[in-house]
Amino acid sequence: MMIKKKLAVISINEYISEFYSKQLQVLFGKSIEIENYCFDSGTIEAGVKEDIVLISSFTIFEAVKEYVSSDAEIIIANYTLTKKGMNKINGLPKDTKAILVNINPKVCMETISLIFQLGCKNVDLIPVYPGLTDIPDISLAVTPGESRYVPDCVDKVIDIGQRIFDMSTIVDIAVKLGIDEKLGDSKIRKYFNDIVPISFGLEKVLSTNDSLNSKFEALLGIMNQGIIITNSNGLVYSYNKSAENIIGYREEIVVGCNSIKVLPEIPYSQVLRTCKPIRNHLVNINGQDIALTIAPIMNGDILNGAVAVINRFTDIEKNQHKLRQQLINKGHEAKYTFDYIRGKSNSIKNTIDIAKRMAQSNSSVLITGESGTGKELFAQAIHNESPRRSYQFVAVNCAALPENLLESELFGYEGGAFTGAKKEGKLGLFELAHRGTIFLDEIGEMPNKLQSRLLRVLQERKVMRIGGDSLIDIDVRIIAATNRDLKQLVKMKRFRNDLYFRLNVLPLKIPGLKHRKEDVLLLIDEFKKEFNTDFSLSKEAKYKFLNHSWEGNIRELKNYVEYLANLRKQIIYPKDLPFDTDLYNRSNYDLKSEEKKIIDRVMVNGNVSDYIFILQILHEGYLNRRRVGRRSISSAADERGIYLSEQEIRKMLLKLEIYGMVIINKGRGGTKITDFGITVFNHLKEVKV
Repeated sequence: MMIKKKLAVISINEYISEFYSKQLQVLFGKSIEIENYCFDSGTIEAGVKEDIVLISSFTIFEAVKEYVSSDAEIIIANYTLTKKGMNKINGLPKDTKAILVNINPKVCMETISLIFQLGCKNVDLIPVYPGLTDIPDISLAVTPGESRYVPDCVDKVIDIGQRIFDMSTIVDIAVKLGIDEKLGDSKIRKYFNDIVPISFGLEKVLSTNDSLNSKFEALLGIMNQGIIITNSNGLVYSYNKSAENIIGYREEIVVGCNSIKVLPEIPYSQVLRTCKPIRNHLVNINGQDIALTIAPIMNGDILNGAVAVINRFTDIEKNQHKLRQQLINKGHEAKYTFDYIRGKSNSIKNTIDIAKRMAQSNSSVLITGESGTGKELFAQAIHNESPRRSYQFVAVNCAALPENLLESELFGYEGGAFTGAKKEGKLGLFELAHRGTIFLDEIGEMPNKLQSRLLRVLQERKVMRIGGDSLIDIDVRIIAATNRDLKQLVKMKRFRNDLYFRLNVLPLKIPGLKHRKEDVLLLIDEFKKEFNTDFSLSKEAKYKFLNHSWEGNIRELKNYVEYLANLRKQIIYPKDLPFDTDLYNRSNYDLKSEEKKIIDRVMVNGNVSDYIFILQILHEGYLNRRRVGRRSISSAADERGIYLSEQEIRKMLLKLEIYGMVIINKGRGGTKITDFGITVFNHLKEVKV
């Protein structure tokens, strides 16, 4: 009685596991027994007992490791297409544009990469998947068996068939299960004949008689992949620079030695014994996780040796991460470095020095400072100075989104998790920031429920999507920022004490402009370049700038420079300035003659009632602890029978900000009324009455 060999097939969801299992069952028949595991259904949580494990993708390798035995042999699947399917694409005219339709963004990206890898370069493929709103106006669609998702606007559909296992994966499974005699069966021979082999280039070069001549040595020298070649007795005679960089062993230690002794982790002996390749094998050498493929070097029936092609596993993961970033096209990046932070004051120099040292750590950073001091600028600079600079910088404003939307943005969701959810689900920002940095701006505004979830992420380094039942490992550095007193919020029970201490590992306080007066004139010159203006400040005007209190900090200064640039005057005098220094140096706003002059200046040529209305809406937002945007003000005006367009509201808000009555935040941060604005509002109400 023949004993069935057992194989575990692991993937994200059941559909994928079952599809791959059917492929293998058709090829190997009753010779193997397959057990399916997937993350979506939670079947993997009980552990994987099988000794041979097939993983559907590199992307889930780290998550799979904790569920399989340390002795298990892992195979990571390699895919290809049928020759029939590829011929359909290769037959298209050069420079053809087509959409590539598949079930989700990730699979679209993988399919496009595969088609390109198989040699098809005559077609420009644009990914399209369910839920995508901006469909390109292209009449031709290519799809691997997913015609049901093709948009109605497409005139012609080319179905190239589902992605299937490459012969390297089939051979690897057969060898590891000890049923390599099945590779001679007619079904498998026909299967190999019908598919496009994905890894033929290097093996073809290595199999030629002149594979070790000077041209080939030059090729090895410029390859990013590590190449290690042995003779038929297992002695290493070629070891390129990339291999040295990946493994860390010097060439003189390896070349000329027996591979079994110097590189026991690489199974050369098995390849030299069986003359069969081993593909996508994962090993750990000198503390590095390495993905490798080994192939015999044959000259006819004569074995000349073996070649190993190696890559750092992290490099493979990084390349996939970059491809995913391009496909998702979220625009999450850090544009600014420390070179963009201008200043000669000791306070800003010390802050930059501390931030640079913090950049080398993986600990959480809490940036505090008044509004307008440049907290996000520092966050981006820290990311770009850190070892995570090659990965994404994901920024989210915790005050700009309602609680339910903020939760789905941060943690993502599974398909059908709630009404309106996309069928394929959504990647959360924590997942998108894997290996990179996530910047949580205005962290003090985060709702209590989400504070609890964030604390778990910091403690466990895992996230669970909304509607999901499995944890996803993430490696993310958190930088948070706030202009509020978190200690006070903790005392008021509005911010979790344990979360505060988790975030405040590396505290960084950004000095306000009033504490770095020597930088004011320098910053004015920088903003003048930005606005392409060349005005000069009179001695008295410089004095006014240097003695201003700068409640709105650098953002306020930039607004003033823009205002002065639009005056188109060569010399700026105190009467041209949109503020009165003496007003801002006082701790309270008892309206006096100077302040009344400012109010008159703001209200000139304007409807006082409209300004009162806008300040009232902003004051209500202040009392209810919410930011108010132009749309909110416009909607409130409609409800009360006041006609104000968003453009008119924008102009009035800009004017109010110039005179220190409001602070306009970037993006969806809305507008906040200042103490001076509240005083003006109360004064105008009394006057109006």
